[in-house]
Amino acid sequence: MAQREELRLCGYGGQGIILAGYIVGQAVSVFEHRQAAFTRDYGPEARGGACRADVVISDGPVGYPYISAPSVLVAMSQQAYDRYHAQNRDQALVIIDEDLVKPQPDSRRLLSIPARRMAEGLGRVAVANVVMLGFLTALTSLASAESMKKSLLAAVPKGTEELNLKAFEKGYAYGLEKLGAAGVGKE
Repeated sequence: MAQREELRLCGYGGQGIILAGYIVGQAVSVFEHRQAAFTRDYGPEARGGACRADVVISDGPVGYPYISAPSVLVAMSQQAYDRYHAQNRDQALVIIDEDLVKPQPDSRRLLSIPARRMAEGLGRVAVANVVMLGFLTALTSLASAESMKKSLLAAVPKGTEELNLKAFEKGYAYGLEKLGAAGVGKE
């Protein structure tokens, strides 16, 4: 049976959640030649409404493209965290923006990053999603850093490539620091 990973990225419209999910799916399917299914859900509001991006990753065919219980949850808003954290697998990795999400005490495997604050430090809060992708990449084996960067460069608007690469590298370095401090390896 093919190994299946289920990633859910969630937040609110305008945070780049859908783009982040697309980047992960493309990194896996185009640059690593594995199977991925990308689905998204968002409210009628263009900005500010709840949204999520789900990516199913498999080393074999994806028979069912929807997520039942995420193995990794990335939450970039309190509302999204509150809505989705209880649906995770028992040993799911939960990743939050520590400035925007206050986790429940029952969060089993929780790691946090000040993604929004780090993006502000780069001069553009809009790249908080990319900071988060760098962090996610450092913490997991969903996709390699090289594949993620290729996918990122293929997906972001022209003229923003350098800023987005800086954001990714900042999140990635922070993730490697967290792994070193915890004394654990990648998932």
